[in-house]
Amino acid sequence: MRPYPIRLGRLIAKAILALAGFLAVFPLVWTALNALKNNVDIITRVPRLVFSPTLANIGYILGRDSVLTGLYNSIVACGSAVLIGVALGLPAAYAVARYPNRFAGDIQFFVLSLRFLPPVAVAIPLMVIWLQVGLYDTLSALIVTYSLLTISVIMWLAIPAFQGVPKEVEEAAFVDGYGAYSVFWRIALPVAARSLAGAIAFSFVLVWNEFLIALMLSSSNAKTLPIVASELSQQGMNVPWGILNASVVLLSLPPLLFLGVLSGFLNSVFRQKKR
Repeated sequence: MRPYPIRLGRLIAKAILALAGFLAVFPLVWTALNALKNNVDIITRVPRLVFSPTLANIGYILGRDSVLTGLYNSIVACGSAVLIGVALGLPAAYAVARYPNRFAGDIQFFVLSLRFLPPVAVAIPLMVIWLQVGLYDTLSALIVTYSLLTISVIMWLAIPAFQGVPKEVEEAAFVDGYGAYSVFWRIALPVAARSLAGAIAFSFVLVWNEFLIALMLSSSNAKTLPIVASELSQQGMNVPWGILNASVVLLSLPPLLFLGVLSGFLNSVFRQKKR
């Protein structure tokens, strides 16, 4: 009589997972469908599942110079900030995790406290600083500002990942003649790679979707894609819903591609190790 409750529990668990997956994917699918609809098919009271698809909304988005400039600015600013966050945040996190001192707790609290602050509390002082040094509305200012976010996020999430690496493995590497830097590159990073990949992906999505800081630190030259997408809306009843949905699709593609490339890279690395 025992297998039946077990099977029932598995069926319920699978049903819950399927429902959660549907709830997560449905908004993305619906947005993509609306990007292919005319505005008349979107604002109907009864949603239309059968419609004549059009590429006019996507063509309008890709045909605007402001959108392409915003896409370029977002890729450069977010990509550079993530690289800086990886280059500085991972070694700092490893140092805190493996070489603790009396300031380790204060360092972790300070890093976490950067996420407690509301964006406006960070954006206003930085805007004054960039205005005074003549770097307001530049990609350099955005990169430095976003780097503060990526370093704090990557460092906070990477400390537990490095703490989860068995010390015995690192001690064996030291016995074999490896130095501290070799242990970091050849032992700690590969073992904690999956957790670190999540931290890197989260930091990229965080700065890619950032709106308020980018709005206050740019006026024309350094506008990112979220700022440009927000300017496509209109007041009143003539809201271009198809164009807005197409802009959301464009906003979502780079993070999805980044996550796909990152997961594929990790899968290939782990397959080579198994061989």
